Amino acid sequence: MIDDSPRDECGLFGVWAPGEDVSKLIFFGLYALQHRGQEAAGMAVSDGSRIIVYKDQGLVAQVFAESTLAALQGHIGIGHTRYSTTGSSNWENAQPSFREVKHRNSGVALGHNGNLTNTLDIAGRTHEPHFGLRATTDSDLITALLAQHEGSLDEAVEEIMPLLRGAFSLVIMDEETVYGVRDPNGVRPLAIGRLASGGWVLASETCALDIVGAQWVRDVEPGEIVAIDENGLRSRIYAKPNPKLCIFEYVYLARPDSVLESRTVHDVRREMGRALAEEAPVDADLVIGVPDTGPVAAAGFAEASKIPYGEGLVKNRYVGRTFIQPTQTIRQLGIRLKLNPLRSAVKGKRLVVVDDSIVRGNTTRQIVKLLREAGASEVHLRITSPPIRWPCFYGIDMATKSELVASDLAVDEICQFVGADSLAYLSLPSLVRSTQLPSDSFCRACFDGIYPIPIPENVDQLKFALEEADPADDREARGEWRAQQT
Repeated sequence: MIDDSPRDECGLFGVWAPGEDVSKLIFFGLYALQHRGQEAAGMAVSDGSRIIVYKDQGLVAQVFAESTLAALQGHIGIGHTRYSTTGSSNWENAQPSFREVKHRNSGVALGHNGNLTNTLDIAGRTHEPHFGLRATTDSDLITALLAQHEGSLDEAVEEIMPLLRGAFSLVIMDEETVYGVRDPNGVRPLAIGRLASGGWVLASETCALDIVGAQWVRDVEPGEIVAIDENGLRSRIYAKPNPKLCIFEYVYLARPDSVLESRTVHDVRREMGRALAEEAPVDADLVIGVPDTGPVAAAGFAEASKIPYGEGLVKNRYVGRTFIQPTQTIRQLGIRLKLNPLRSAVKGKRLVVVDDSIVRGNTTRQIVKLLREAGASEVHLRITSPPIRWPCFYGIDMATKSELVASDLAVDEICQFVGADSLAYLSLPSLVRSTQLPSDSFCRACFDGIYPIPIPENVDQLKFALEEADPADDREARGEWRAQQT
């Protein structure tokens, strides 16, 4: 199946809850965070004396069975859903990452959301010359550093975190304590919740707190370490905070029922749609959204434009990552495996199609084709973010400029490339205003090329993985298209 939507690296979940069925809390927490990673899932659980780790490739419901969860007994644990942006997609790179700590007679497990930008420097600190040359992850390198530290894990976390550069939210544990950490810029989110029983929960998004009945307390702050054990929650600031939350969390990554910086993602996306209607009006008969993120913004667009809103694309909600390879016939169906048009709704209509972004353009091109085949008379694309012209090095799989359709095509050329009647993007100032947060509180690098965390010159050696397509093929395809136009 062809799908060039951007993907975040991971979803994180952590629990300290004596008396609770911790493995099931983690399971349901990860289930709520499935959208953040569909390649692998895992959890580590401790009963106070030893850590048991179970992980595998696949969706959360594929990885964990009732019998597996019954064997994972303990009162603390962490969980992880993964989409690879550093390191290949295989069992070894599934998380939590785990290391034995022989000099402490214990272990350390870690889950990571984001990407480090000083991986090579960290690899040198592990004192394993071959370690950074293996097909592994920056997450494993952090775990190695924590395991090698001669002091307690508490001391190791406090001393190692200031050495890291890049975007990272972490959940870490030994046999007795769970830790939550965010980088000084807070690029990736991490929330703290409280269970009715008195236990504590850490999660990438508040929707995962909701599913286990935890009450949101606050977010882990940028540059903060929180530790949870039998003495409760304690906190320390290890670096001066300079908040730069990834604005793409609002655009696409987060679930609409999650809350980021006290703003519900649903409300922000609806406001994006209203702003887009004001910036890029069009005469049309029907406004539809591309699932899953488009419908909320499409409703806002319809409200502001006074054009009726309706459902025009139906998503197969049971299509996810699979290890069953499709036949060539099925592969050629492409996006049809995921979306199907409502012919009765779109036939003969001038459509406004609202989506969150265009990365490579392949999926958008197929959606436009589907709608035209279903009888739409016009297809006007409206995108609730600016053109993505710059790669992301902080945990989204947009790691090379050449894969981005907006890196070498102007807006009118992209419109022609995807086959739409018109195309308009939401401006960056309007996107920021929709969040009701200060402009300088975000990382917007994929839109404006301004990276809040320095990118090293040897960035190509960091092995940012592209799992879906060869970027050179993307640029070559666009070149062939452009040649055909002339």
